[in-house]
Amino acid sequence: MGCTRSVEMTRHVNVASYVAQQRDQAGKESKLIKDFSVFDFHHIPEEPVVRDECKTLIDEMVRFEVSGIPTHHAVIGSRGSGKTLTVKYLQRVVPEHAELDVVYANCRHHSTTYKILARLVGVQPRGASLAELFERFCSMHPKKTVVVLDEIDLMSPKDRRREILYLLSRSAQPYMVVMLSNSPQLLKELDAATRSSLQPVPLHFRNYNAGQIQEILRDRAQRGLHAWEEGTLSEIAALTTRLTNSDARLAIKTLQYTIMGRGKDLRSCFERARRDLVIDVISDLSDSTLMILWATATSKVSFAKKIYERYCRFSRQHREKPFSYGYFYSNLSHLQSIGLIALVCTKQGRTYANRVVLTFDAATATKICALRFEQ
Repeated sequence: MGCTRSVEMTRHVNVASYVAQQRDQAGKESKLIKDFSVFDFHHIPEEPVVRDECKTLIDEMVRFEVSGIPTHHAVIGSRGSGKTLTVKYLQRVVPEHAELDVVYANCRHHSTTYKILARLVGVQPRGASLAELFERFCSMHPKKTVVVLDEIDLMSPKDRRREILYLLSRSAQPYMVVMLSNSPQLLKELDAATRSSLQPVPLHFRNYNAGQIQEILRDRAQRGLHAWEEGTLSEIAALTTRLTNSDARLAIKTLQYTIMGRGKDLRSCFERARRDLVIDVISDLSDSTLMILWATATSKVSFAKKIYERYCRFSRQHREKPFSYGYFYSNLSHLQSIGLIALVCTKQGRTYANRVVLTFDAATATKICALRFEQ
């Protein structure tokens, strides 16, 4: 007994000592940072990098204010290309200088027309009918209003027609719709009647170049750090544009890990940031899309049709109705747009077939899938 108690006390002292040591180290690191909020992905800078795409949206909003005639837009670009940051910045600034309301909803979190309208009018998504919710929305926003629908490609399959788009485009009141999506297939996926009524204009957000990434990092460093080296910002920008799809979030996370990396080299900090972002992206996927990724990660054959067969088996095993092949392929396009897979056209005999290649360690996907589906 005495021996056991001694071991337990030793362990307690070691843990307590380690906690104290880590707190002391964290305190030293925190002195290097004057504002931690600049490393938050939800942080909106006072003056973000303004590109031509942002100017186009501003021009269209001003034209809408003057004429009352909306031009709806489908804003398409890779993760980390600044789509959400841009529209949230405009949501803050435009109403101060123009007679416009700008409202925002994320379709990942509010995945049906009913839930989106409930979010926009500030009520719980139950009780009222869809018509009543839309009527309430119209009464709350009687003047010219820009409605931003982020990650619209992630709306639930239960609302495949995306009824919210049809309602807004057919309303007698002036509403301008701005859809944000990572998927280049978005316009093809819209219901024909909705597409005809909405007539969205595509606006492509190009990936940042190295100079723009460095400018973003410099702004964060100036606002959040007591000291930094320009060469470090340049190296992070170069790695981000060379090895990823220029995801600004990855660059920001790498800068944070570099400051608090406890002597680790920059490349190690970059790889840690990339691994963390991959885990975050996978964890955010819907069950159906994650199941497609699971089938991809565990399939011995990389051709899309074979993966589809495996996905269908997984779906039935978990009592889920599988997507049609067309909708399955649209989800593959989405997974490619967020950097988790690459679709490669390969010649097979006299024909061509699409191979699906993971861009990260398959074990990461299988671990997350096991946690989600095999509890």
